[in-house]
Amino acid sequence: MTWLVWRQHRVQFYLGAALLAALAVLLVITGVQMASQYHSALVACAANHSCANLSSTLFLGSHAVGFLVIMTLGAPILVGLFWGAPLVAAEAEAGTTQFAWMQSVTRKRWLAVKIGWMLLAAAIWGGVISALVTWWSGPNNAEQLNAFQPGRFDLMGTVPVVYSLFALALGIAAGTLLRRVLPAMAVTLAGFIAVRVAVTLWLRPHYLSAVTVFYKVTSGFTPPGPYWRLTSGIVGPNGLAIDQNTNANVVGGIPASYLPASCTAQSRGAFTPPASCTQALAHFRGFLTYQPAARYWTFQGIETGIFLVLAAALIGVTALALLRHDA
Repeated sequence: MTWLVWRQHRVQFYLGAALLAALAVLLVITGVQMASQYHSALVACAANHSCANLSSTLFLGSHAVGFLVIMTLGAPILVGLFWGAPLVAAEAEAGTTQFAWMQSVTRKRWLAVKIGWMLLAAAIWGGVISALVTWWSGPNNAEQLNAFQPGRFDLMGTVPVVYSLFALALGIAAGTLLRRVLPAMAVTLAGFIAVRVAVTLWLRPHYLSAVTVFYKVTSGFTPPGPYWRLTSGIVGPNGLAIDQNTNANVVGGIPASYLPASCTAQSRGAFTPPASCTQALAHFRGFLTYQPAARYWTFQGIETGIFLVLAAALIGVTALALLRHDA
């Protein structure tokens, strides 16, 4: 049975291996260059005591390679579309499932071997891409401190592996239930996007209770490490958040209409706010609600668990659909 799986899917495996090899060569070459550039910049800024401005003055890598790395967000769905959806649906369309199941191989064995090998291949696919992107992104993560942001979080760590497993399981389940390749591919694509968007926008921000910090508007506040900003704003003297969506003059993030005229006075050279302005600003507080850097791997683990459960449920649906008529 293992030999049969290899014979049927060797072209897909060869193509996947070739794509991984090409990606590996590109990211290793450019990643080494980026790491060298970043370490040289660190040495130079340490000598000049200017490392605080490093993120605004240093650009790492090329736009083309960076765009390709971002596009690996779509790598898991390729597994679902081209490995998962046709796995059962293609054989059902061709009428070969009944022939296969009338031989000495039972449906249970066919299901276990075929899906087992495909899940392993999907895990390797997601794991290799994740490892390459995580390593390649190291200097950028250290420079920009944005590894926790949506779109970056999804590219690295353990989650790309389970995204691939989920996409494969979704494709197999859709193909098993619909028995047509193209409808199964459409359902797989729509379902994958819908689940990923729902988890990213509505579930992930609430895995753990967010941290909210209030601070003086005159001093500002920046959390340490690659935090994830959920919301921010300014609270007025009445304790309510003020509307910052205005085209009026803004002082310290506060619309001028909330402040005395002295706060917007024009002067040549450096402007020193008068006492009346400073006293008015003291009644306003900024706030930042965020997920701190220390929770990055906790969030990775939670999301990994969610998609593993979803993948297991879909494999269960597939098994029930395939075995319900088995003697």
